[in-house]
Amino acid sequence: MKTITEDAEIRRRVHHEADVVIVGAGIMGCAAAVGLANQGRSVLLLEKSLKEPDRIVGELLQPGGVAALEKLGLRDCLEEIDAIRVHGYEVIYYGHGVEIRYPETPDAAERKRPEGRSFHHGRFIQRLRHAAMANPNVTVVETKVTELINGGETGQILGVRSQTDGKPDYFFGHLTIIADGYASKFRKQYIRHQPVVRSKFYGLELKDLELPRPGYGHVVLGDGSPVLLYQIGSNETRVLVDIPENLPSASVKQGGAKGHLRNVVLPNLPRSVQPSFKTALDGGALRSMPNSFLPPSTNRTPGMVMLGDAMNMRHPLTGGGMTVAFNDVVLLTELLHPSIVPQLDDTRLVLKQMKTFHWRRKRLTSVINILAQALYSLFAADDPQLKALQLGCFRYFQMGGRCIDGPAGLLAGILRQPLTLFLHFFAVALYSIWILLTASRLSRLPFALLRSAAVFWKACIVLFPFILTELRA
Repeated sequence: MKTITEDAEIRRRVHHEADVVIVGAGIMGCAAAVGLANQGRSVLLLEKSLKEPDRIVGELLQPGGVAALEKLGLRDCLEEIDAIRVHGYEVIYYGHGVEIRYPETPDAAERKRPEGRSFHHGRFIQRLRHAAMANPNVTVVETKVTELINGGETGQILGVRSQTDGKPDYFFGHLTIIADGYASKFRKQYIRHQPVVRSKFYGLELKDLELPRPGYGHVVLGDGSPVLLYQIGSNETRVLVDIPENLPSASVKQGGAKGHLRNVVLPNLPRSVQPSFKTALDGGALRSMPNSFLPPSTNRTPGMVMLGDAMNMRHPLTGGGMTVAFNDVVLLTELLHPSIVPQLDDTRLVLKQMKTFHWRRKRLTSVINILAQALYSLFAADDPQLKALQLGCFRYFQMGGRCIDGPAGLLAGILRQPLTLFLHFFAVALYSIWILLTASRLSRLPFALLRSAAVFWKACIVLFPFILTELRA
């Protein structure tokens, strides 16, 4: 006699039917598949290519993401991929550095500082996929999903159509999860907002480089937009250079992106980094990824849930994307637990839980989303007011203590307090104004006061629009 698990496996393999169909076997898709399968759900995980992906982002996991991975029983996916322990960040402002170490966790049994991990994205993805494949309640299928199957008058999503080995195929589930990433082909049909892209990250892989502070991510601030460096293997370091759209120094006349990297970025890098950077740049292996902002939306379509970068994105400067994804899966599995939602075909109850999901996730995701966009605005300063805020932010970090512990805890995804973000941001704004006023001669005080008002107004313009996007449903 077949067991329930064996019967469900046959239904998935032969009839292509399951409790859940997940489109995309990336960060979000694999974690959701394992999380739901561990609760006894039958899961079909669909991916157009199971080859190891090769990307220049999704390589740094903050401590809050590591903790969520552990809750999902996937912590061992960080092993055997040459992952690097990350203790915090080093911010370098025109050659001067300040250490921003992750703060101690006061609620832990032992007061200790948490760690993040950095790694090759593809190796980590393959470990997650193997974990999904090893779960008896998950069947992974290599197939290209082409469209969703709509139930007609009800608008309920019943599953997906796809192409498997060039032939038409179909997969059906009580719940379809769309997790097909930043370039989602289904987003426009179901989400009102669309991604806003104002810059790209151009990436190089540096060999045999020792960073100024090993075990830390590095943010280099100088002339132009920020540069991010972090080790992704024993002998490899990733460098990501932000280049805004229509940047004059990156025009075709100036040699394009490579011209900007050579003429503007290279001279501003720490001296120890410059030789490896130049070698990699001369090697020609330059790749780019768009830096997108997409505010979160409430899922309203019966039978379907959109998650991950398909639903919500922020600038990758702070490395918060995977932390958001894994914590979203933890919350999703809690809200859709069989004790709360016995059958996933109860679309009314699922939609009710997804509305709860939208607001409950904000304790963490609103912090990471707003912090990423606000920090990018400051670190990519392109006017006098933002430059003043950038200097104030660096000097604020230099004071240490709470001026570092609070922001570092927010960045790490372990401090889930939006009000703390608000208070630190405006503390930076007021400190920036103090620096302006104390550096001005008495005769220039009226002008300094006008500049101070402009700086404070700029701080409001930077922060409040992102707060408003988080408050919308």
